[in-house]
Amino acid sequence: MRVALIGYGEVGRILAEDLRASRHEVTAFDVKLGTPAGGPLRAHSLVHGVTLAESHAQAVGRAELIVSAVTASQTVAAAEACGSALRPESFFLDLNSASPGAKIAAAAHVTRAGGRYVEGAVMTAVPPHRIKVPLLLGGPHAEQILPALAELGFAARVASGQLGVASATKLCRSVLIKGLEAMVIESFTVARHHGVEDAVVASLHETFPGVDWEQQASYFFGRVILHGRRRAEEMREAAVTVREAGLDPFSASGTAQRQAWMADLADAGLFSDEGRPADGWRAQADRILQHVRGRTDG
Repeated sequence: MRVALIGYGEVGRILAEDLRASRHEVTAFDVKLGTPAGGPLRAHSLVHGVTLAESHAQAVGRAELIVSAVTASQTVAAAEACGSALRPESFFLDLNSASPGAKIAAAAHVTRAGGRYVEGAVMTAVPPHRIKVPLLLGGPHAEQILPALAELGFAARVASGQLGVASATKLCRSVLIKGLEAMVIESFTVARHHGVEDAVVASLHETFPGVDWEQQASYFFGRVILHGRRRAEEMREAAVTVREAGLDPFSASGTAQRQAWMADLADAGLFSDEGRPADGWRAQADRILQHVRGRTDG
């Protein structure tokens, strides 16, 4: 099967590896390819036999399936950029963590071009599951795409024939999961400052005995350090989803701010010295506290 990947970040590269391992033809495009950040993407493509395109249109022109895995804010723009070059009846699988409204807008661009838009919602972290990550599908073409996705190795099921249901499910979950990440970072860092982290962790073990809070906190810190920018965009989309229900998105907006703040620190090199995801949460919290104290002293 000829597959085009729009977005060649972490998710795009994992999908590319698994699809190429099954000998499917894969073409990819990413806006970073024309920047210094494109070097590792080009190196990855050479190792795994992925053809890199110079534009959205070039990537999708021959593809039977297009998988959009860009940042949430680019969901509609990516669909629009691909629209003019889509093959008639090709499937456009949108995996982006965007609001129901954004998915509906993206679908309009694909439909106008004669493509078959399918909303996709990735329901947990991709790396442990890879191509078999649980995937909810939505829209009028969701049932039609299932055989092709099964052949490719995806673990997908249809949530609804109505657009917006799958993304609403995803983003309501994200309000909780990404919010928990932000709360753990804030709570554990402040506990470290006051020297009460052991007491806090012990209390959490009593309340939630099934959770290894040391391991979970380290995982949360590491994932946000690596992917805070993308998570912040997702939570802005979650905030839009909350507003669509008539509520003020206090939690979603606050989570977006904390995730973006962590991304800013990561971009500034705060966590880059010692293999950041491998470090425990305490080392990461100490770096944050050192940064905050230095800013205050200055």
